[in-house]
Amino acid sequence: TALMHGLLTDTSGFIRASAEDFHAASFLSRFRDADLLEQIMSQARSKQTMEIIRRALGNRGIVENFSLAGIDYLRAEDRDAIPQAADFLLTEENVHTAIVYGIVAGDDHQETVVGSMRTSKITLSPDDFIKEVLGKNGAGQYYGGGKASAGGFEIPIGFLSGDHHEEYRKLKWQVYDEQIQRKILAKIGVEQKRAE
Repeated sequence: TALMHGLLTDTSGFIRASAEDFHAASFLSRFRDADLLEQIMSQARSKQTMEIIRRALGNRGIVENFSLAGIDYLRAEDRDAIPQAADFLLTEENVHTAIVYGIVAGDDHQETVVGSMRTSKITLSPDDFIKEVLGKNGAGQYYGGGKASAGGFEIPIGFLSGDHHEEYRKLKWQVYDEQIQRKILAKIGVEQKRAE
């Protein structure tokens, strides 16, 4: 059932499926629990997830058919709302790519910039895009990557993590938001203007 769910989500409901995906689904269909799969696929969104999607909608800027949304701080338990918000923004008319990101604050006071990218443009590789935009850390590992229509990234804040003073948090968010926007806009060729 879990493998069938993975096939369904990775292929956008078999829209982007290859022959191998169909063969795998045919084999797995004998072992799946249809009721459980239906329950998983129709999962309701929590109130907090809906709030994060609302923030993404309110903060989004659209430039060159890209929808970019920084959603500020969120709790570690709400990090799965980031890809859901990206999925939602991708449904907007004239948008082929959505990128949503925010700072996830863990219980251990460590903070990480977490982002998700979704695209319907078949000539755009999320893996290449994210790797080119964000590069590598000091150990030579990429901050993110992806697959055919989706990608994600995580950038540890490290030394700057922790302080919960509101003014400091605001300044920190502004710096990270600006830096990510600049890098994305430079990659798509609109360095001089911020997403509006």
